[in-house]
Amino acid sequence: MAEFSRRAFFAGLAALGGTVLWSSVQSTGAPRALAGTARPGPSDAAAASGPTVMSVGRGIADATGEPLGAGMDGYAVQEQTSVGIRQRLYSRAFVFDDGTRRFCHVTVDTPLMFQSVFLEVLRRLRETYGDTYRSDNVVVSATHTHVGPGGRSGHAMVDLVSLGFRPVTFEAQVAGIVRSVRRAHDDIAPAELTLVSGEIDGVGQNRSRQAFDRNPAADRAENPDGVDRTSVTLHVARDGRPVGLINWYSVHATSFSHKIRHISGDNKGFAAYSYESAAGVDHRDLGAAPFVAAFAQGTPGDVTPNHGLVPESGPGGPGVDGQKKSVEILGHRQADGARASATGADLLAAWSGLEGRTCWTDMDAVEVDGRWTPDGSPGRTGPAVLGTAFAASSQEDGGGLDVDLGINEGERGGSPWVRQLNDLAPVPEDVRRIHAPKDMLLPMGYIDGMIQQRHLFGVWRIGGLILVYLGFEPTVTSGLRIRRTVAEAMDVPADNVVVQGYSCGYGHYITTPEEYAQQDYEGGATAFGRLELPAVQQVTDRLARALASGENVDHGAPAGDLTGVIPGSPAAVSVLDTAPVGRRFGDVLSGGGEVGAGETVAVRFVGANPNNDLRLEDSYLLVERVDDGAVIAHDSSWTTLLTFDRAFTETTATVEWDTTGADSGDYRIVLHGDWKDIHGTVRPFEGDCHVTVR
Repeated sequence: MAEFSRRAFFAGLAALGGTVLWSSVQSTGAPRALAGTARPGPSDAAAASGPTVMSVGRGIADATGEPLGAGMDGYAVQEQTSVGIRQRLYSRAFVFDDGTRRFCHVTVDTPLMFQSVFLEVLRRLRETYGDTYRSDNVVVSATHTHVGPGGRSGHAMVDLVSLGFRPVTFEAQVAGIVRSVRRAHDDIAPAELTLVSGEIDGVGQNRSRQAFDRNPAADRAENPDGVDRTSVTLHVARDGRPVGLINWYSVHATSFSHKIRHISGDNKGFAAYSYESAAGVDHRDLGAAPFVAAFAQGTPGDVTPNHGLVPESGPGGPGVDGQKKSVEILGHRQADGARASATGADLLAAWSGLEGRTCWTDMDAVEVDGRWTPDGSPGRTGPAVLGTAFAASSQEDGGGLDVDLGINEGERGGSPWVRQLNDLAPVPEDVRRIHAPKDMLLPMGYIDGMIQQRHLFGVWRIGGLILVYLGFEPTVTSGLRIRRTVAEAMDVPADNVVVQGYSCGYGHYITTPEEYAQQDYEGGATAFGRLELPAVQQVTDRLARALASGENVDHGAPAGDLTGVIPGSPAAVSVLDTAPVGRRFGDVLSGGGEVGAGETVAVRFVGANPNNDLRLEDSYLLVERVDDGAVIAHDSSWTTLLTFDRAFTETTATVEWDTTGADSGDYRIVLHGDWKDIHGTVRPFEGDCHVTVR
């Protein structure tokens, strides 16, 4: 299995024993000092002069949804439905407590985060903890993998892709997030925090360079090739021993293309899993995890892991095996960047403690002051409208509608026939001006419950870190401007500020007004018009200034959605499981026997619908050594692949195991499942097959 060795892991983090508050290191390992210091907040007696010490809890839980038949979010391709598992999806939570305030940060291996999930998580936490965890001190974010089951939105547009709401997947994700927070809550103990920054090369490419090049020279100079290589890591230690981290790096999790239908966390999920495995985590015993590694998103709106700027062009090459290799390579690069950053040694005095400001904002009706607009004139946002380029999707990553319909991104000539229809549409002139030059294809904001228009924004500081979070996909330069806005408002270096998208809801993209004019995919998916980014800068500036001055901000409240109202997906119905005539559930249909070391063995079992029981915190498959019963591999192991094939009421389950690195000897491949009878009663079953590795 391609993972870090435990020796490399602990060697790389040995330097963390001399904990620092904020340090910075280049990818070469040479430290670089950050300019300036953060001024103390109103609640602080003085700026910190050493490590930030507060109490921190960590928790990880299984949040995997339905592995069979669920439409996947991200690419918006209806044919991309789940057929099995390459790796399970996890929720990773950190709870920070300075004795006065508490802040909970959650990262979930999932395509998108939705308000429906966020609010249900808060409701369940409130049942147990009262008002300890609220919408103003909890952030739940997505890693943006494009190979995760959907049907969780609560707003109709996204759920249309999965042909309706998937209550089983929704419940799995909500329960997993809540379980991870509970574990973090129970784990709270004094800890030292180290915030370090470095650069990682060879992970992403800018996929909309013509749009990026429209930005002013001062913006382009910050990231000349349109890629933000900055990797920021918040390390958590106890008595000098590493126990967890949160890393932020901006790259799309689209190493797996829309042709891939096995559930996986893609490059970020692999980075987290590998890092944790090297630290001794048994992902079948998450309650006892000694280390939690969250690899969160930053602002990757126009950054692709497909280096050739076409699908399946990552560093591992095309095809299924090449995409898997790309996930592995890019996951390792992100994990190596987080691990190497622990060697930084330059101290930057900064705030201690926790404090934040948050607010819900109607993004369809923001009056934008001229301070934030390109020409200095006031303007406004408008009801959500998605453009033609949105339907084309990112043609570097794939997905979207068939290009044979003549729907293209702006750099490919746009879609003249849609433009002609748009000219004839009965759209008010003021709305046309707000969205110009977008060809308005999908006026989702005019239909109640179709798309989220009220969004949560947050600015929190954790010691020397200023975290800005929002439910959008900002481009690299959009993220840069938001970061500069908050840094100026709080009088801190911009390097102290991290902007995190995909949080607590989903509102599609944020482009700069200059990028918006290009109307590539990102501009077409900037739903609230050309001045969406200036509106966001205005909101985050207000929050940051209130945080710096100690002023209160009206938090507001979320708008409604259609959770529980959108009909369940008809594809989610499972009435009955049957075995072939003369067979029983768990019987081996083919495979097993002897294989050479390094070969992949495939065993087909009589299975049942895996959605009957998602086996959370467990595994459908196990590879066990016969002589001592040791578990060699399971659902999340990089050496296994689990595939389900269902025809009417019969299901086959195929377990593939790559024996590369396995010792010669005897093994058992075990399948666990659950079948449903005509009365709806679900019963477990087990099957196994003997394999000898020569």
